Amino acid sequence: MAKSVSRLSARFVETARKPGRHSDGGGLYLSIDPGGKRRRWIFLFSLAGRRREMGLGSADDVGLAEARRAADAARTLVRQGVDPISSRREADRESRMPAFGAFCDDFLRDKAGGWRNDKHKAQWAMTLSRSRDDDGKLLDTGYALSLRHKRLDEINVDDVLSVLRPIWTKLPETASRLRGRIENVLDAAKAKGFRSGENPAAWRGHLALILPKPKKLARGHHRAMPFADVPGLMDKLRAAGGVGSLALEFTILTAARSGEVRGARWNEINEIEKLWIVPAERMKGGREHRVPLTDAMLDVLRRASPFRRVSDGDDALIFPGQRHGAPLSDMSISAVLRRLDLDCTVHGFRSAFRDWCGDETNFPREVAEAALAHAVGDKVEAAYRRGDALEKRRELMSDWSAFLSPKGAKKNPGKAGRTPTTKKNDVAAAAPRP
Repeated sequence: MAKSVSRLSARFVETARKPGRHSDGGGLYLSIDPGGKRRRWIFLFSLAGRRREMGLGSADDVGLAEARRAADAARTLVRQGVDPISSRREADRESRMPAFGAFCDDFLRDKAGGWRNDKHKAQWAMTLSRSRDDDGKLLDTGYALSLRHKRLDEINVDDVLSVLRPIWTKLPETASRLRGRIENVLDAAKAKGFRSGENPAAWRGHLALILPKPKKLARGHHRAMPFADVPGLMDKLRAAGGVGSLALEFTILTAARSGEVRGARWNEINEIEKLWIVPAERMKGGREHRVPLTDAMLDVLRRASPFRRVSDGDDALIFPGQRHGAPLSDMSISAVLRRLDLDCTVHGFRSAFRDWCGDETNFPREVAEAALAHAVGDKVEAAYRRGDALEKRRELMSDWSAFLSPKGAKKNPGKAGRTPTTKKNDVAAAAPRP
C-alpha cells in the first residue's frame, strides 16, 4: 500500500490542467474537468458493495498535504464500516446546531413585533431567556436557564421536567405558561430543521402522563391589600417621594396596570380635558383606554414633572428609569412595597379597587369593569357598545381618590356614587370602546 499512495507532487498539483482523474493512490484523485478550469479533490471508496465518491474540496483552495490527511481520515472510517460522507454530514449538522439559549434569543427578536405589549415580551424573556435591569445589565432570571447551553436536538423530556418540576406545584400558573413557551420554541426549532420527532414539552401524550393536571392545582392569585388599608399606604407614598413611589401612587389612583403606568408619556396627558389616553398598543386588550384624571392624579403628575427629561420633548416618559430612554422597571415599583415590608403585589391594588367598588359604592358593575379596562359581554354585545362610560367613570375615580385621601381615610365612605338605574343605555355605555 505504501508504494501505491503519494504518487502526485505538489508541483504537479499546482500546474496540472489536463482533464481527467489523476491518482495519488489509496482512492485519492485530483479531478480536472474538461477545459481545465475546475480542479477538485475526490475520494473514491467502496462500502457494503457500493461504489461512492466523496468530494474533498477545490484543489485551488485545498493543498496536496491537506487532501491526503482528509483521505486518510476517510479511509479509517471505511475500514471501521462507517460511511465518511454520512459522518461528515452529521458533523456539519452538529457544528451548525444552535443551543437552546441562542435560539431562544433569536426567537424572541423575531416575535417582537407580534407581542401585544412590552410587558408580554418581558414575561417571555424573563421565563425563557435573560432580562435587563434599569442600568441595562443582563440578568439571568429565566426559569429555563438550565436549558440555555443544551443543543436543540439534545433536549428531551427529562430536561423539560427538570425545569418544570421545581415550580409545578408552587407556581402552577407560571409553570403552565413556561411549559407552553418551551413547547413553542421547540416547535419553531423543528420548523427550521433543528429538531425532529415529538416535542418533549408537549402536554398531551407526554407531560400529561407524568405531571398533575393543571386544573387540579391551586390557581395563583395576585396578593392584594385590603382596600381599607390602602389610604394609609398612600400617606406613606406621598411622604416617600422618588420615581418609584410616585409611579405606584399613580397606579393605585388610576387602578391601571403597572405596565401602562411605567410606559406613560407626557403627550398622553390632556390636562385641559383631564384625561390620560393610553394608546391601544400599550393596552392588554389592544384598545385605546381613556382614564379620567382627578385632582389627586394631576397632583402626582405635578410632583413627577421634575423628573421629566426636557431633551425628550413631549414624548418623554412620565416615570423614567435610570437608563436614558428606558421606563421604570417593574422591579423598581415592587421594591417600594418591599421597602415598606408589605406582603402584596402591585397588580393586587386593582383587586382592592374592584372590592371597594363592589362593597362601598352603588356604581354599576359595568362601570367598575370599564374603569379596569375589562371587556364586558361577548363580541356581539360589545359590537353594539360605542361609549366607554367616561363621565360615570369620572365620578367613580373621583370617589376613589377621595377615599384614598387622608381625609377620606378617617371616615367610613359609605355607599358612594349615584343610585344605579336599570336602563339599558347605562349598561351599554359602560363597556370599553371597540
